[in-house]
Order: sequence, then C-alpha cells, then structure tokens
Amino acid sequence: MSWIALVGMPLYYVVWHDWFPQPYENLWLRLAGMAVCLPGICAVRFARQRWFPAYQVAGLTYILPFFFTYMYLMNGANSVWSESLLIAVILLFHFDFALALLSYVIGTSLAYALYYVLHADGTLVQLLMQGQWPIYLFAIVAVSLAKVGRGMLEAERLAGMAAAMGTVSHELRTPLLSIDANSRGMKRLLQQAPGMQERDRVAMEKALARVEIEVRHMNNAIDLLLLSSTASQRTSRQREVLSMQTMVKSMLERYPFANPGQAELVAVTVRADFQFLGQSDLCSMVLLNLLRNALAALQRAGKGRIRIIIDGTRAQPRLLFIDTGSGIDPARQPHIFRRFYTYPQGSGSGIGLSFCQEVLDAWNVTIRCISRLQRYTIFALDFPRPVFDVTDFEPV
Repeated sequence: MSWIALVGMPLYYVVWHDWFPQPYENLWLRLAGMAVCLPGICAVRFARQRWFPAYQVAGLTYILPFFFTYMYLMNGANSVWSESLLIAVILLFHFDFALALLSYVIGTSLAYALYYVLHADGTLVQLLMQGQWPIYLFAIVAVSLAKVGRGMLEAERLAGMAAAMGTVSHELRTPLLSIDANSRGMKRLLQQAPGMQERDRVAMEKALARVEIEVRHMNNAIDLLLLSSTASQRTSRQREVLSMQTMVKSMLERYPFANPGQAELVAVTVRADFQFLGQSDLCSMVLLNLLRNALAALQRAGKGRIRIIIDGTRAQPRLLFIDTGSGIDPARQPHIFRRFYTYPQGSGSGIGLSFCQEVLDAWNVTIRCISRLQRYTIFALDFPRPVFDVTDFEPV
C-alpha cells in the first residue's frame, strides 16, 4: 500500500490537474501522503517496533479515508471522486476489520470536520444527501464477508491438514517404533554374539546407533509437522508457568545428538533463570528447532561452537542462541521466518523458524536474528516481564 501511494499520489496529481482537470487539487496534501508512506515501505524492518501499530493506524487513516473523503467533498462529490472513494474504502477493508473500521471512522470524521470548518455554508448537508452512503456501506459489508469466508476456508484447510497429519504420523510412527525396537534388540544380540571380530562389532554398533538417531530425528520432524499444523489452536490453550532453565535442560536431554562430541559443542550459561507463560510442548519444539539450526550451521562451516545464554537479570528476560558457524547471507536474513523458505535451498521443510515465530508472537515474545556470514548467528528471544501471581499456576 505504501508503494502504491508513493507512486499514485504524484501520478494522479498530474492526471487530475493537467490531463483531466478536476475542480480541486492539492499538491501539499499529496506530498504529505507520500511522506507518511515512507516508513511503510520498510514495514518488514519496523513491524515489530512498539510505535508501528500506531503508525499503521495513522498512515492508513490519512492516505485512504481522510484523503479520499476530503477530496471527494472538495470536488463536490463528483463521479471521479465518488468512484475513487469507493476504491479507497474497498482497499481499506482488506486490512484487519477492527483496524480498518477505526481508521475509517477517524479519517472520515476528520475529513468532514475540516470541510465544515472551511465551508460553513450549508454545502456539507447537500453533499451528505448525495446518496453515496448505501454504496460505501455495501462495499464494506461485502469485503468483510468475503474476508470471513476466506478465513473459514483457511480454518477448514488447517483442520484438514491437521487431520491428515494425524493419520500420516500414526502410519509413520508404527514402523519407526518397530525399527527402533529392532535396532536395540540387534545391539543386545551383538554384545552376546560369539566369534565376531571386534572391528565388525564396533561397525555394526555404530550403524545401529545411527539408525536410532535417525528414528529420533524422524519423530521430531513428525512432532514439528503436527504442532505447526495446529499451532494457532494450541497457543490459545491455557498457559502454564515455565522455567526457562528447566526447558533448556529438557531440550538438551531430548535432542538426538549424533555423538557425544556433538553434545560437547553446546554450552549453557545461566545468568539468572526466569519464568514465563507458555505451553511446554510448543516451547520444547521452538528450542529444538533453534538448536537444530545452530548445529546445521556448524556442520556447513565445519567449525564453531554453540552457546545458549539464559538471562533473567534484564528488564525483559532474554534467551540467546549463539553459534559461530556458517552465518547467514544478509540478503537472505529478511526471509528466514517466512513459511516454506529454506536456507540453504532444499536443506529442510522451511517451517521450523516460521513455526517458532508464530508461537512466540502468540506469547508476546520478540525473536530477532543477527548474523555475519562465516562468522556467527545470534537468535535473541526477548520475553515480556511476567505480570502474574505464580501461586495461580502450576510451575513446570
């Protein structure tokens, strides 16, 4: 919308001022609209800033309902600006309904108030009687209902995806359980088998250990797919008080490290533990994803270590995942939280970090990535200071 306004404001000044002259035009109002839209073109960068929601309301209010309603009034409600205002209303209500309604009420009221101050001669009443309101009201209702329909369709899709994943996971877990049980049984038989050379025994044990690790990886992948397909429903459940130190410890015990040497690459520093409201299953999967990504970065670079820092001493408690592996190309950093985006290409399902962000957003936790190529990557999770009575919850 910001790019459209930056191009459309000056372009349509030329159209309505020079090519098809209208009774009223105002270059300064258009220049102000362009200035308002400048932060909007960097919305990906600023969207998580505290001031951005207020800016979004103010920006939308100015460039859509206020500007178009005021120009509609100043041009005597002619056909050009009646149609332009209708388009503006339709565009506005493609945003969140509450945001659009707030913006529409404020912007329209300000436009009418300004026109009344400048033209206190009774023309406002005449313009109100033009009969355009039923058309605009119909457009608002139609767009809003279409959005509700799309939302219901999306919910049905997610429900179908969750049901399908439940069936697939059941079909996959049964053979995985059998493979895991058989590999453990074969390891016991190997330890008791007479006459086998020690070298062959060690090779077989390593192969079976690798099978067990792959089975654990597959089970984690199934858990991620199941949780990601139902994340929105799960984040709305009753939350519990979680200890970050306990969750990190549980995650390290659960993670299927390829060997003890890989586990030794991970160090945990606890400056101070902190508690937060969340769900243990979702939190475990978020932490597992961050650790898996860090280990993958070390493997790609062929070097590095991982440090997890739990810092509850800050005004906003923070969890840091730091690895000194391959880093991330600066051009790719803005896309890493996008669903189905993989880096490097084909290295995973592309749902891990998007799942993490969806869960953390629901908990009002900010996740940021800072990285330098071939140097380091830092994932910083800033938690809100909990405002609750811990006696009301069962700690985990």
